Amino acid sequence: MKKVYVEDIRPGDRINELFVLAEKTVSRKKDGKPFLNLTLADKTGRVKAVVWDNVQQISTAAETGDFIQVLGGAGEYRGSVQITVKEVQPVAAESIDLRDFLPASGKNPEQMFERLVNLCATIKNNHLKRFFDVLWGDSDLVEGFKTAPAAKMMHHAYLGGLLEHTLSMAMLADKVATHYGGVDRDLLLAGTVVHDIGKINELEYNHRIDYTDQGRLLSHIVIGVQIVDEKISQLPEFPLSLADQLKHMIISHHGEKQFGSPELPKTLEAVLLHYLDAIDSRMNAIRQFMAADDPDSDWTGYHRLLERHFFKGRWKEIQG
Repeated sequence: MKKVYVEDIRPGDRINELFVLAEKTVSRKKDGKPFLNLTLADKTGRVKAVVWDNVQQISTAAETGDFIQVLGGAGEYRGSVQITVKEVQPVAAESIDLRDFLPASGKNPEQMFERLVNLCATIKNNHLKRFFDVLWGDSDLVEGFKTAPAAKMMHHAYLGGLLEHTLSMAMLADKVATHYGGVDRDLLLAGTVVHDIGKINELEYNHRIDYTDQGRLLSHIVIGVQIVDEKISQLPEFPLSLADQLKHMIISHHGEKQFGSPELPKTLEAVLLHYLDAIDSRMNAIRQFMAADDPDSDWTGYHRLLERHFFKGRWKEIQG
């Protein structure tokens, strides 16, 4: 069990702790003897480390991306904390709580998933009801859906982020569906639930959040369509038109071709899905930016991607 995090380490501390080995490079001292430069990481950040002794043994003990138990001591080098490593032991990934090493949603994934399943249970279309019976019957998919982040950086970029984002959007879809005439509430809700489902395989989140090879080659849009196709193939009476409309919502939810959507939204449900996605992702990104900013300031720093400062006065009162 991890007890000390990177942000807590101070010069003079004795270290006997779990980290993920983020980087490892071999360098040479002036006398030609090797030493190791390491970067150790957890959910709070990264810290530099150096190995002077038993270099060969420690170098072969673990590879980049492995979880390791580190024994050593913390000092200071050029104004920053640096750990001098004495021993390293590999730790089985199965024994690790990923939430010690990656940021995670503050909400309970089991409770979020239960709420989402209950929303899906209100769908009246028999074909879509059977579709979700098959989808939620895939235990591996469900586990990934509960754990996956929704993005690498921009929004909901933490464990459980995909589920949190999807549930939030589904709740919005449930409210919006009856506001506009001609909207198929069942289809809107179904499309909302599966619009980002490809991120289960687009992103890897074992010791860091990054893109998988499949994610880089295909994108979550293509992967999502593949997942939906595979589930629908188990339902031989599923209407082709309904399948096409459901998959259209996946391929068009980014709204513009320049943002990765092969097609523009062409149904009422697809248009609503696109804007609900934009609302929820943008609100999360702004709230995360505010939370990470100077708590004593009424205005945030400049957000480069959104090209503005954000006023925190009222938000600070609510958070307080």
